[in-house]
Amino acid sequence: MLPFHPFAEIFPLIEGRDFDALVADVKAQGLVDPVETFEGMVLDGRNRSRACAAAGIEPHFHVFEGTRDQALAYVISKNLKRRHLNDDQRRMAAARLASLAPGRPSEKTSQNANISRVEAATILSVDVAGVDRAKAVLATAAPEIRDAVDKGKLTVAAAHSAAKLPAETQRKIADEAMAGRANVVRTVIKKEARSAKEAALGAQQRALPEKKYGVIYADPEWQFEVYSRDTGLDRSADNHYPTTDTLEIVTRPVAKIADKDCVLFLWATAPMLPQALRVMGGWGFEYKSQIIWRKDRTGTGYWFRNEHEILLVGTRGKVPAPAMGTQWGSVVDAPVGRHSEKPDAFYELIEAYFPNLPKIELNARRARAGWDAWGLEAPTQAEASPTDAAGQPIAHDEETGEVV
Repeated sequence: MLPFHPFAEIFPLIEGRDFDALVADVKAQGLVDPVETFEGMVLDGRNRSRACAAAGIEPHFHVFEGTRDQALAYVISKNLKRRHLNDDQRRMAAARLASLAPGRPSEKTSQNANISRVEAATILSVDVAGVDRAKAVLATAAPEIRDAVDKGKLTVAAAHSAAKLPAETQRKIADEAMAGRANVVRTVIKKEARSAKEAALGAQQRALPEKKYGVIYADPEWQFEVYSRDTGLDRSADNHYPTTDTLEIVTRPVAKIADKDCVLFLWATAPMLPQALRVMGGWGFEYKSQIIWRKDRTGTGYWFRNEHEILLVGTRGKVPAPAMGTQWGSVVDAPVGRHSEKPDAFYELIEAYFPNLPKIELNARRARAGWDAWGLEAPTQAEASPTDAAGQPIAHDEETGEVV
């Protein structure tokens, strides 16, 4: 049997009942459509070639006459028209398409196939952020995880999260996915990811830097006590990352890194407002005002379904308020991103108000140019949040990480 061309392997093979049906059809009617070859390899017809081998029938071939670019376009067209691939299977195909190394030129052209991630996303009608996650899955995930996504049993978002876990755990997740137990997959990923974070938290040196800052931006890992720990923890912060008692947060030596003239921007949720004000005072700041983040979807809550979070502002020393006429409105509308991720608009507000003051973000989840970062998940290099074609942040489900 001829080897498969790299272009052909962009798309997954058919398996199971569909392949068995193809073998039965080939046995009954023979091979109707020839296997297309290019550069001495199977370009289109991998499944037909395999079915012929299984049926004990010699396939017949047709050599594709065209350039490499035309051969690639031919494969993509054939597979998209012929198959019912879900969004995540297309994301994986786009990732493979964007990962193709330039090949040798055809005799008919000096061009090599070399497609960017943006072009691949456009061709396969998927989001660029999804292609990026799929590329990471191809590069780092266990083969069983990749196979589960290719077979439509696991999302790229879940596979991306699973790829960060030990290989044995990845195989367990893949087994559950192949069995169709999506709920178990989500539970395993969340449990294992949180355990890994907790282990990192215990090992990390928690010392704050010696530098003094004029702006401190903080999103503490508030520990909210639910009514019932048996049923109420499913969507709590504890299910996503380690949380900390308010007393411990209050006693952190934040005042040591604050300049004598400093402003604090402190995130608080509605039920944790008293604790947030206590922390602000404990860190040596006096409450001044607040701004509201109004979200694009409704969350949970006991008294009300929460659609907002509160950013408190406090100062110590002599910090100038913004000039008259430059103040922002007190409500910012912005979409929800990943769990606990805050919109770029609030970084932009702080930078507009205090362009020259040294800034640090506590409990940072991503880096930002011009800022220092501290915390369990603080990155070491600036990385942009994924955006859609219009440049808007992409929202993700808080439990699965999937685009919503």
